[in-house]
Amino acid sequence: MRLHLGIDVACRASHRATCTDATGEIQFSGRRFTTTPTDLERLWDSLPTTDDVVAIMEPTSNAWVPLAAWFQRHGAKVVLVPPEQSADLRDYYSKHTKNDRLDSRVLARLPLLHPEGLRERSDTGPANALRRAVRRRSSLVERRTATFYRLDALLELLGPAWADALGTGSYSKAALAVLEKTGADPHALRRLGRKRLAALLIRHSRGQWREEHAERIAGAAQQTLQLWPDGALDFAELAEDIAGEAHMATHLNAQITTLADRITVLYEEADPGRIIASGPGLGVITAAGILGRLGDPNRFTSLAGIRAFTGLVPRLSQSGLTGRDGPPTRQGDPGLRETLFKAADIARHTDPTLAARYHDLVVGKGKHHNSALCTLAATLITRLAACWRDGTLYELRDTDAREITEAEGRQICATRYKINKDDRAKVHVRRRSQRLKDPTTSRREKESPSAPATGPSRTTLRTKPRDHHEPLDVR
Repeated sequence: MRLHLGIDVACRASHRATCTDATGEIQFSGRRFTTTPTDLERLWDSLPTTDDVVAIMEPTSNAWVPLAAWFQRHGAKVVLVPPEQSADLRDYYSKHTKNDRLDSRVLARLPLLHPEGLRERSDTGPANALRRAVRRRSSLVERRTATFYRLDALLELLGPAWADALGTGSYSKAALAVLEKTGADPHALRRLGRKRLAALLIRHSRGQWREEHAERIAGAAQQTLQLWPDGALDFAELAEDIAGEAHMATHLNAQITTLADRITVLYEEADPGRIIASGPGLGVITAAGILGRLGDPNRFTSLAGIRAFTGLVPRLSQSGLTGRDGPPTRQGDPGLRETLFKAADIARHTDPTLAARYHDLVVGKGKHHNSALCTLAATLITRLAACWRDGTLYELRDTDAREITEAEGRQICATRYKINKDDRAKVHVRRRSQRLKDPTTSRREKESPSAPATGPSRTTLRTKPRDHHEPLDVR
């Protein structure tokens, strides 16, 4: 006999559990327990004798992870229900009531109400070390990017010459060392001197930045003094802010480097055959990002399910005999979509089949670069998942199915499917012309319903109601 155990997971309070049999008859309802071995054993012993238990719960924070792991170790199947799905069924079950007992009852009876929507969860999600490491690295990269943007904004106060001297958007170790030591203070750089500045650059850049870069930085400092004479800008206070941001960026760089080494080890354990990394142009970090966020591809029943999980498939709108494809659904992990988007942009420069598809979408059909890459990303994850299921490496082939090397693939993509600026400009003009011709998308045909009036609705004050035969005042 199969038992369904609906669990309303709580973060701090006690959980609620309701048990039903295969027909939906309640065995017990609203039983309280906590995530402790004693309570879990007591709950398990209270279940009727059976070898088939399905634990159904919502992914509430990370509190569901130890519960799912405990039930899986005891032979139960674990099903995670999307919160929006259980909320809809809860509204149907009881329109005006919301309590923990009702939540556990809805989850326990979910197999009867929506059996096709249940998918067994084989992994423990955030408990997976590779997934946590990949997500943490992504978070650190975002924080480092935000720090670089703040550095750009602060250096703009000193003048445009600093962008040419240090670069913008992505600062090297040598540039961060100079900013951390001097804060881009022109007086501090003058006291440091060109010789010691050049030695500092050589040491932190391993000889790539030398005396010519020191001259550029000194020239930028001189230009700053000319732009801000007579103490119009407090260089010391600004230097404190710049040095602090540079120190933060240096610390984030060190953490990202350390985490990359850890991710490499975890990926080798998860994918010893390096199947995901065999994708065209993909490195270990990108492959780990895909595998860590996607999970085991074998847990999906079909390749279409994997594409749907990424959220890169178009949203389908049907009514009667009409139907159209909309924008991507954007369901699932946004970090997975971002990783696949970047991986597709890398792969199209190595795989001729992907390059040909991209060329046809952009030049032939006039698609935007981002739209074309979303299509390529869905194709790429389908191929990688198929390779994972078959246990084979990604085979790079030309459009005529001839097997080629990565060097040959890059040469073919660069010569046969290269899109220059003129081609992109023509596509942009054609796409803009199509938007203007379509009244449903043209901005010129739209008026904002909430736009304020340019003047008063009337120019004269009416003291009595207007007669229906009186003409309107259109002045």
